[in-house]
Amino acid sequence: MNILFVLNDPPYGTERSYNGLRLASNVLKKSESTGVSVFLLGDAVSVAKNNQQTPNGYYNLERMLKGLLSHGGKVLLCGTCMDARGLRQEELLEGCRRSSLDELTDATLAADKVLVF
Repeated sequence: MNILFVLNDPPYGTERSYNGLRLASNVLKKSESTGVSVFLLGDAVSVAKNNQQTPNGYYNLERMLKGLLSHGGKVLLCGTCMDARGLRQEELLEGCRRSSLDELTDATLAADKVLVF
């Protein structure tokens, strides 16, 4: 089974991206045979920004993405959304990459389930 998670919200200020990543990570943990892809749209592209520094005791989405990637998850970012926010590929966490609407469309068509946060 393949599951596509589409995240739209910024990394901090709301908990939607956090909760989407929590669920994606838990899916990988409980079912090694399930493919998990995360597509970051709009303000969610900042979720993949490298060198995030959050206060002690506060969740850190960079660390969450590292865990997701280390367990075989895939993380793609909307290139148009990156451009609108001045975010460059070299500012992203290793393993995350710029993508496109065409690739999101293909991932949606290939997924057995699509969850949007």
